[in-house]
Order: sequence, then structure tokens, then C-alpha cells
Amino acid sequence: MVETIESVNAWLNGYVWGTPMIVLLIGTGVLLTILTGAAQFRFLGRALREVLGKLTQPGRGEGSVRPFQAVATALASTVGVGNIAGVATAIFLGGPGALFWLWVSGLLGMCTKYAEIVIALHYRERDADGTMRGGAMYVLKKGLGMPWLGAIFALLASLAAFGIGNMVQANSVADALHATFGFDKSTTGFVLVILTGAVILGGIKRIGQVTELLVPFMALFYIGGGMVILVLHAAKLPDVFALVFESAFSGTAAAGGFAGSTIAMAMRYGIARGLFSNEAGLGSAPMVHAAASTDHPVRQGLYGIFEVFVDTLLICTVTGLVILVTDSWTSGSTGAALSVRAFEAGLLGTWGDVVVTGGLILFAYSTVIGWSYYGETGIVYLFGARAAIPYRIAWLVFIYLGAVGSLHLIWDIADTLNGLMAIPNLIAVLASIPLLLRLQKEFFSGPGSKPG
Repeated sequence: MVETIESVNAWLNGYVWGTPMIVLLIGTGVLLTILTGAAQFRFLGRALREVLGKLTQPGRGEGSVRPFQAVATALASTVGVGNIAGVATAIFLGGPGALFWLWVSGLLGMCTKYAEIVIALHYRERDADGTMRGGAMYVLKKGLGMPWLGAIFALLASLAAFGIGNMVQANSVADALHATFGFDKSTTGFVLVILTGAVILGGIKRIGQVTELLVPFMALFYIGGGMVILVLHAAKLPDVFALVFESAFSGTAAAGGFAGSTIAMAMRYGIARGLFSNEAGLGSAPMVHAAASTDHPVRQGLYGIFEVFVDTLLICTVTGLVILVTDSWTSGSTGAALSVRAFEAGLLGTWGDVVVTGGLILFAYSTVIGWSYYGETGIVYLFGARAAIPYRIAWLVFIYLGAVGSLHLIWDIADTLNGLMAIPNLIAVLASIPLLLRLQKEFFSGPGSKPG
């Protein structure tokens, strides 16, 4: 029975994360970039000012959390194991050129994330408990008259969350602490349940209060460690960038433990891992951005540009460059082990291991917190606000199961469900392009265009 499930899921996953889906996601990013007039480039400066200039300021409209708390929660969910292990896997399979295509996916993903957040904000609504809810399911129901497809998206989100945002992350933390410090996995699971319960049982307001402190700390901790290595190896950076661009368009020959790669491999794995990391087009982040207090959908959409910029163009780039400047990419290692090897080679003593292990633990824990709200939003859409508390309790139970269990099949199934979320979400986004363009024009030509 298990083997049958594995084979069926492997077949489906080949389509979900295969070339057709990558083309659809990238194609959507290209189309939105053209139609919005390259919003991610034109408005990047404005996005940075909106976010960094208002870290502690309240929003100016209806919502449940401050705008920065919303983007911090979204970043808590997207900045995860993919930023460490995913980037390393992309380089192991696609060579240095994969980093270039990861940048491409990030630049296009900035526009996709902007668009899906703007649209989600327009159709958001308060639930019976007063929490502001939004996302692709509400767009499909209220904007396109397709509540059945909205229900499918909500179901996929609530189920995928238990795997991709819960059990897999808890398992990563337990494995990292066991391997580095010899901690018992059962004890780690119990502590994770306590730490997570203290946050998520308080709802989105408490989640936002925690993530606005946790996310800047963990990002600066990891980026800081990586930047030290890049400064120490600054003389090699010109050659590394040349290698990245050359490999992106000519492939990479075998070297050391690296088996070699083609242009197609560099493109496929770089784009796929970039999309997997920033989740642009999957419809996850709009569910928490919809809770933000803001006076216009486009204003919060700018936070989406910032979100992908930090996740992919900063954190993923640091991981990739550290792997390349230390020449660890030819070692034959892959995944988190490759990142660990690179940071160990770049920092003296055990600091490299501390940075990667610490980053992995913080990234995974933040993902558990953020994804709890995504899954909860899906279940509330299906069964109403009364389902929120039972879902949070179930979430805590599965954290413990994830920490102590073996999750190969769960990871694979959750990966498939996560990818399937893109289909109804992209339908919602593409069908709402006229609305997006109208809202963008309204914001940048009206009173909303004034900073504040």
C-alpha cells in the first residue's frame, strides 16, 4: 500500500514540480512584469521605504496586525530549510549556473507575489471572530464566483501545511539538534510543542508580535555569518560571479565530486528551488498579508516585493555564494550537508556549524509558526471560525509526531500538495489582472500615492 502511494505521488509530483508548472509560474511572472510595467523594479525603492521606514508604525486601515507584522509572518513562513538545503541542492544538481536562474525566479517572483497580495487584499473579509481573512479562496469565491475551486485551494493549504510547514520543519530541528548536540528527539519535540503553543494559541496578533522580533534577528544572524565569509573571500567574488553567468548559459563540466550539468539542468533546478523557497505563485503569503492593517491593497502589495527580495535575492544568494567561494560545490555533498561544509570551510573553529545549525533551527521554527496561520485560514474558510482552535491544537500534536518520526513519504506528499496550490491560485491571479491594473493605477495616481 505504501509503495503504491509513493509511486502515485512520485508520478503526480513529476507534473506538479516539473517543467509544465515551472513554465506556468515563470510565464505568469513574465506576463505580470510586462502588464504592470515591471512593478518589482519601479517600486522596489518605494517598497524598501514602506517596510524599513515603518517597522513599528501602525497601519492606516482595517486589519488584524500591523503591516510589518504581516510581512514578518510571511517571511517566517517562506524563509526555511529551502534557503539552506534547497539552494545547496540546486547547485549540486545544476551547477553554479543554477544560482543565476534562482535570481531570475526571484526577480519574477517579486512581481507575482506583489500581484497576488494586491488581489487578496481587495477581496478579504472578517470572520465570525473578527480576524481579517483573505487569500486565493476568497478571490475565487467573491471575485470569480467559483467557491468550489476556493474550497479545493483551502483544503490543499490546510493539508499541505501539516507536512511542509509542520512535521518536516520539526523533523529538521530535531535532526539538527541531535546531530550537533546529541539532544533526544522526543525532548526536542516536546519543547517545540511548548514554544509553538505559546505563540499560535494567541492567534495572528501574537504570531505577528513574535515574528516581527524573530525574523529580523534570524535573517541578520544568518546573513551576517555569510557576509563574514564573503568579505574574507572577497578576492574570489569576481571569478565566482563570472562562473555563475558562464555556467548559466553553457553548463558546467564535471569537477571533483560534482558530476557536471547542462544549461537545462541549471535552469530547471535554479528556477524550481527559487520558486520553492519564495513560494511566489503558490498563494500562501497572501493569506497572512490579508490580515494587515492598510488603507490600500497596493500598499501591502509593496511588502510582497520586499518579502521575495529578502528571501531569494538576499538569503538564498548568501547561501549560494558561500558554497561557491569556498569551493565546497565540488565536494560531492548536497543539501544541508553542503551548506554546513561551506560555512565550516569559511569560518574558523565551529562557527560555521553554529551559523548553519542555528539558522536551520530558527528558520524551521519560524516556518512552523507562520504556516500554522496558513493552514488555519484554509480550515476556517471551509468550516468557519469555530474550527480555528481545534486546528491549532492538532497542529501542536503533529509537531511532536514530526520531531520523532521518519518523514520521507510525508515530505513527498506535502511537497505535491504545496505545488498543487499554485493551480487555483494562478487561476485567481490571471483572471484578476484587470482588477490588479485598476488598483495599481488608482494607488499611484490618487491620494494613496503619497507616502505614509
